[in-house]
Amino acid sequence: MTATQPPLTVHRFAMCFSSTPRGARLARRLCAKRLDAWGIPHGSDAHDVVTLIASELCANAVRHGRVAGRDFHVLLTADPATGTVRIEVTDTRGERLPRLATAVPEDGDGGRGLLLVEALADRWGCSPRSTGGPGKTVWAECTAHGLT
Repeated sequence: MTATQPPLTVHRFAMCFSSTPRGARLARRLCAKRLDAWGIPHGSDAHDVVTLIASELCANAVRHGRVAGRDFHVLLTADPATGTVRIEVTDTRGERLPRLATAVPEDGDGGRGLLLVEALADRWGCSPRSTGGPGKTVWAECTAHGLT
């Protein structure tokens, strides 16, 4: 008789947040707490990278994807089998697609967030909102060993 191991669980955290700076901060903090609970400890390189990416994507949703009275949605998943963490941030502004800044804006009005995402994530992109309705989802994937 051979014993088989139960399949590994893909961790999942999903929540809506107000499209405000406070909502973005709360999303970042809850993602950081969830990563720690999943075996990616606070202070580790993987934790810091995923948390920074989550922070940038949430800040962009508030700054560039905000529609008055509408929330943004965060989906954080982690697959222990592949060591992949995926962060998805969905807002309701489908006409404002993300793009990398080729130079720092003269007015100093941001522009560096997606450069950080590009540099830190293994992959990132944008897709139409999967649940229908207006909006887009900006996502990023990172390798993070230690998931349990």
